[in-house]
Amino acid sequence: MRVIMDRELEGAEPTRGLPPLDATQKSVAILLATYNGAAFLAEQLDSIERQSHRNWRVYASDDGSSDGTQAILVAYRERWGAERLRISHGPRCGHAANFLSLVQDGAIEADYYAFCDQDDVWLDDKLERATRSIASVGEEKPALYGSSTIYIDPNGRRIGTSEIFKSAPSVENALVQNIAGGNTMLLNERARKLLRSITPDTSFAAHDWTTYLLVMACGGVVIYDRLPSVQYRQHQFNLHGSNVGLKGRADRIVQLFRGQFKSYSAAHLKALNTVADELVPTAIERIRQFKAVRDGSIFERISNFSAGRFYRQTKLGNVGLWVAVLSNKI
Repeated sequence: MRVIMDRELEGAEPTRGLPPLDATQKSVAILLATYNGAAFLAEQLDSIERQSHRNWRVYASDDGSSDGTQAILVAYRERWGAERLRISHGPRCGHAANFLSLVQDGAIEADYYAFCDQDDVWLDDKLERATRSIASVGEEKPALYGSSTIYIDPNGRRIGTSEIFKSAPSVENALVQNIAGGNTMLLNERARKLLRSITPDTSFAAHDWTTYLLVMACGGVVIYDRLPSVQYRQHQFNLHGSNVGLKGRADRIVQLFRGQFKSYSAAHLKALNTVADELVPTAIERIRQFKAVRDGSIFERISNFSAGRFYRQTKLGNVGLWVAVLSNKI
């Protein structure tokens, strides 16, 4: 059971300091996972306050911060009102598990759900663009929106942009690569239901990559926006950095040979098991081939990898994939 800190939402005073919720717009639940984020949290919350899309609520799950994170959250709740910001305790099992706990919280209901990191800055039209894009899909299919990002340093100075991917999203890509950071993602209720199928004892490597994979494997639609929607802060405490440049590429190669990619793949296959009844036929065949790439002889690995047409979004990434296949690191 999740514990709401200090006071319940029921009977809370109305929103103060913000325009009222706009009921003519689709509602967005902003799922904010925090842990010792006091250095940058206020700047992130301010960027949420500036959103041109007004019908949002923030659901913050704090994973046991020992700095001033909780005090900042309480201060913003006092400023915005409890209708706009709810604070709860996280499971204290890591970043991905904290996001999963928010996804699975039955008390949170909205039309759309946005993952939110504690140290970024959202562009003012982030939610407006995301909700407009995802609305075109409708509600029958799982749908996911993600975008490129602008990289900023700890002082907020622009230092680059994420690589722009050009190949279409697909299950063949999703099994071997994530194309958008969770801090850019917005998902509909059907996509959220897929994530809610994951049980707490299921290994959960990365909430964003898992979301992309489940939506694709279950016949959903993924919208990749080449225009950035988030300023993604790079600093020494990042759990996941930008992964660009020579150092980023070298780090990925090291991770590959240390077996991290293989452990991610194992976690993804367990997650796919939880939605087995939702998988579309093409995905079932690709998953079978992917398992053969992981478990077969070198000839079976090469044959199934070629037949499955798995791909990453860059030439160098695809070279790395072939290395992983030949060295049995998938």
